[in-house]
Amino acid sequence: MSKAVSARLTDAVRSDRGVSGHGLREHLFAWAFKGLVYPQIWEDPDVDMEALAITPDCHVVAIASGGCNVLSYLLADPKQITAVDLNTAHVALNRLKLAAAAHLPSWDSFYRFFGSADEAANVKAYWRHIAPVLDAASRAYWEKRDWRGRPRISLFARNFYRYGLLGRFIGFGHLLARAYGVNPKDLLNAGSLAEQRSFFEAAVAPLFDKRLIRWVAARPVSLYGLGIPPMQYDALAGGSDMASVLRERLERLTCGFSLSENYFAWQAFGRAYGDAEAAPLPPYLRRNNFEAIRARAGAVEVLNASLTDYLAACPDASRDRYVLLDAQDWMTDAKLNALWREITRTARPGARVIFRTAAKPDLLPGRVDPAILEQWRYEAGPSAELTRRDRSAIYGGFHLYVRR
Repeated sequence: MSKAVSARLTDAVRSDRGVSGHGLREHLFAWAFKGLVYPQIWEDPDVDMEALAITPDCHVVAIASGGCNVLSYLLADPKQITAVDLNTAHVALNRLKLAAAAHLPSWDSFYRFFGSADEAANVKAYWRHIAPVLDAASRAYWEKRDWRGRPRISLFARNFYRYGLLGRFIGFGHLLARAYGVNPKDLLNAGSLAEQRSFFEAAVAPLFDKRLIRWVAARPVSLYGLGIPPMQYDALAGGSDMASVLRERLERLTCGFSLSENYFAWQAFGRAYGDAEAAPLPPYLRRNNFEAIRARAGAVEVLNASLTDYLAACPDASRDRYVLLDAQDWMTDAKLNALWREITRTARPGARVIFRTAAKPDLLPGRVDPAILEQWRYEAGPSAELTRRDRSAIYGGFHLYVRR
């Protein structure tokens, strides 16, 4: 990662420039965020696509993250998707997925690579089919060797989903649970919502009464593995103790949706996707969607940039859909206003913006200039309904704005 990129990333995740405990925690988070954070994205793409209502003439702009949702949006056949991310690891992952979709020989090889993600054949497929067509920066990322001499692409032979900040965070959670005699994978044996509820009440909920777990949850650094910086930690807590908040969110993930439809629960409790033919999968990984993803992969460009900087270089009234993930939770008022000025300037009439927040309320009123917000209509009813249906379950709110 270049010094310029590193500086932009640090600036994006820090709000406190002073020498303080909060400032030091933000600096630590910025350092941690420079590597791979999300091996898979933790936002529900089906909810996204319903809210976005993408049409074939749309130019979609999205924060890239792990790329699962960007590829899934291709099923709506937009004219173009621009995926931006300050994290070079995420840029390399998105470009890897797109090259694999276009050049691997079949859905089986594509699923083996990004669904199973734990076979030596994936490394061979990389060298044969993907490396020759991948850009130089992404090749440099995936071919860089660790202290044992293994190229980074070998993560796909060792269960890629166990790596990155998120993968290691989930692994740490499993270790804590097993230390108290609970195996999270046992949830996957549940055959009904009632059995899922029973497992949560008997095995998972009591963990949040343990002194060690409450102590760990009370430290902001403990949630860096979820990609949650100090500012977002405070929003997520919302004045409550963090152990209780995490218990509530995990209850929804465990009990709110059937295992037959919630692949986020499979990742959280099983650290992998389930059987390719029987278990739920992200849209881009489903067999019947592969040919559409392959055919449309060329419609995506992936840029190493901030969303605000990218939009600042775009013409007026030139973009249609905006996907902000939860990035606004990290922003100061000045950064929020700079972003929404560019969104408003570049948005065509009827443009749509979606984002998620750690806390339940919409964070824009009172922080973004009313002269900007009055040009947008907040869809309160759909936002509440889509929050309820978001299978990722960890966010407090899903929000939809439409350009007047």
